[in-house]
Amino acid sequence: MEQREFFQRQGYLILRAAAAADRLTLLHNQAELQLQQARSPLEYEADVQYPGSPDDYQQPGGNTLRRLLQAWDRSPVFQQWAGDPVVAKVIGELLGSDRLCLELAHHNCIMTKHPQYSSSTLWHQDFRYWKFQHNALVSAWLALGHETARNGCMRLIPGSHRLTLEAQRFDDRQFFRTDHSGNRELMHQAVRAELQPGDLLLFHSGLLHAAGRNHGDTVKLALVFSYRAAHNLPLPGGRAATMGSIELPSTLS
Repeated sequence: MEQREFFQRQGYLILRAAAAADRLTLLHNQAELQLQQARSPLEYEADVQYPGSPDDYQQPGGNTLRRLLQAWDRSPVFQQWAGDPVVAKVIGELLGSDRLCLELAHHNCIMTKHPQYSSSTLWHQDFRYWKFQHNALVSAWLALGHETARNGCMRLIPGSHRLTLEAQRFDDRQFFRTDHSGNRELMHQAVRAELQPGDLLLFHSGLLHAAGRNHGDTVKLALVFSYRAAHNLPLPGGRAATMGSIELPSTLS
């Protein structure tokens, strides 16, 4: 109950050491293998066109990997983590549902951030890109290594998932405008989600979040999946409606 109340107020929750050391080693090793193999589908820094991204693949860093997509299909190791009953139970409590679906269209990836050519992710709310009956999904971000201000950890604006924000406060790519005075006031309230390996950051699809560039020495890796209550159906025409989902076993079983 205490975790749910905190999540409802703040829009996020950090579970420390959510992945035990032996499982974390398996996940990290598999993520490193996937990074080396670089099998499609992939997203490159040149694809995202974020601040710091190369303009095209021919520029230095243009072929730097940003995300390894469709993590669910890449390894049973990732599937076992994504469907972990302990994690699912916590997410189910946050969403108020004992039946969860894991979304294949959104997140479902290994996030990478390389030291030399990483870009910044501007402030945004995930639900502005996602189409569901209700803005009530939870994303689960598992740190496979240290996440600090230096290597571009997540920044969050607590409570922003409960705000009604007018369309003019976002640009044409649905990023939060930095030239809006009210937005700047909100951004001053941001907190850093610094994580240790194995920590799990859970955040609401309406929470404003951003991340900086990696100024460290090693690639930062995270495994990210998104979940909804089974009754919160995708809207027709959206990516989620076409790509489907994985229904997890009931958290009551």
